[in-house]
Amino acid sequence: MKILVIEDDRATAAWIAAGLAESGHTVDHAETGRDGLFLAGSEPYDAIIADRMLPGMDGIGIVRTLRSTGVTTPILMLTALGELDHRIEGLEAGADDYLAKPFSFRELRARLSAIVRRGERSVPDQTFRAAGLELDPANRSVRSGPHRVALRPTEFRILDVLMRHAGSVVTRDMLLQRVWNYHFDPTTNVVDPHITRLRRKLETGGIAVHLRNVRGLGFLLEAAASPLA
Repeated sequence: MKILVIEDDRATAAWIAAGLAESGHTVDHAETGRDGLFLAGSEPYDAIIADRMLPGMDGIGIVRTLRSTGVTTPILMLTALGELDHRIEGLEAGADDYLAKPFSFRELRARLSAIVRRGERSVPDQTFRAAGLELDPANRSVRSGPHRVALRPTEFRILDVLMRHAGSVVTRDMLLQRVWNYHFDPTTNVVDPHITRLRRKLETGGIAVHLRNVRGLGFLLEAAASPLA
């Protein structure tokens, strides 16, 4: 794979680049946010690793700009900020996953592989209707009646799983496996920020859908309006 590493700490960047090169990947490195944004927008990459705190433009700004211009390259964000709000901010900006510093190279490699596999995964040509929504995996579109719902790739995959199991509880473990390709990991909290953003988008769009947290179990998609015909 060809991977872009946007990291201003030279020692960290060199360590990551060396590990990726040993794994057979090609690595480009940018030390500033603006240089990273330029490379990410002008070169085809299989994945991007971006630090959250960068000179010139931070990682959040890079992700938002890339997503707003239609760049869908999988992005793994590195952060020394462990608070939930900071992680949510990165995911809401459009990052596919986050990794808190310090981290092991094995975990970085595993998370990187997972977000790349998700982007490559094919979807069946079938339309799902549930809870007043219509989801078309082939075209990666979601509609509520005549209105299209704009979702980021990870949000779309989460809703896909929820709609396939509408009316039944979907556990966090199911989402980790089917959306992130993770097997059970009690230390990760990657699911909840994405669920929060998905729920907020549905509510902001005036869509009468209930996406409930079922304590100790997972999530349940149910309708507050009649399903589509």
